[in-house]
Amino acid sequence: MVNHGGVTFIAEQACDSDPILFFFFFSLWCIMVRFSQHSEYFIRQVSHHPPMSAGHAENEHFVYDVTSKLKTKFLGNSVDVYPVGRTRVILKKTGVVLDLVPPPTKVNNLIFGRTWVDSPGEMIMTNLTTGDKVVLYFQPCGWFGAGRYEVDGYVYNADEEPKILMTGKWNESMSCQPCDLEGEPLPGTELKEVWRVAAVPQKDKFQYTYFAHKINSFDTAPKNLLASDSRLRPDRYALEMGDLSKAGAEKSSLEERQRGEKRHREANGDKFTARWFSLTGEVTPTPWGDLEVYEYNGKYAEHRAAIGSADSSVEVDLKSIEFNPWQYGELSV
Repeated sequence: MVNHGGVTFIAEQACDSDPILFFFFFSLWCIMVRFSQHSEYFIRQVSHHPPMSAGHAENEHFVYDVTSKLKTKFLGNSVDVYPVGRTRVILKKTGVVLDLVPPPTKVNNLIFGRTWVDSPGEMIMTNLTTGDKVVLYFQPCGWFGAGRYEVDGYVYNADEEPKILMTGKWNESMSCQPCDLEGEPLPGTELKEVWRVAAVPQKDKFQYTYFAHKINSFDTAPKNLLASDSRLRPDRYALEMGDLSKAGAEKSSLEERQRGEKRHREANGDKFTARWFSLTGEVTPTPWGDLEVYEYNGKYAEHRAAIGSADSSVEVDLKSIEFNPWQYGELSV
């Protein structure tokens, strides 16, 4: 769990089949800080084979739910990543339901050359209540970097008529302008910037944002820090301190413990069940295949309430807490 400016992010993995892969959660939700000082975002890997994650966020303005299952295609020196998933946002005041389909991603030069990532294709956000939608096209990177980062698209009404054009670069800024039915700018209007990327720390060796630094910091940690919090991962902390040798050794140790737990689970005939999310029974189609949908079951709030009721008068050195996401505490590998 991570606390940032009153916003809580949780990456709890206490009983997972893959307990150390739970910390890919911090890119999008810096926007929540603007909306509320009382927001929570939960995300966890709910399945290892196939790899699936589920997330839930809520404050007084909206509810956000996502189920994600990546599908990959290896192409020799590159790999295509297809975001099989469902993302839903419900705006509480109006009841409007939004659905988001992101573009696929391509990782280039896996074996030869400098590895780089591109996300060519369409991102579509649909208002399921009104039928309006936004279609943004992420331009593929051409020779010598031509077109890289460029995004263009339109806001359409329920009759598929373009109303607003959008243009910019996803790593810099986005602007919009009213348009006619041909998609051309209306006379007397001009582009208006609606979003700009936040400033980042200069000469940062990790190339983190300020937000990423804060959620990795013990300074923003809650008093009752969960033993499965990613801050406590010994390999992550060693990497942050610049000890690459120790980071590699700790990572190998964690992965071996993880494999040991899997063998123990299978030998005992135990079946993994996601702790904070439950299968809904709903199967939704996506452009890249069908998806089983998970939903937040509310049990994490009960868990935190139980922890909060314990005696918190004793100050604990958070760095002294041993990282422990394991299902079988007595298991030695």
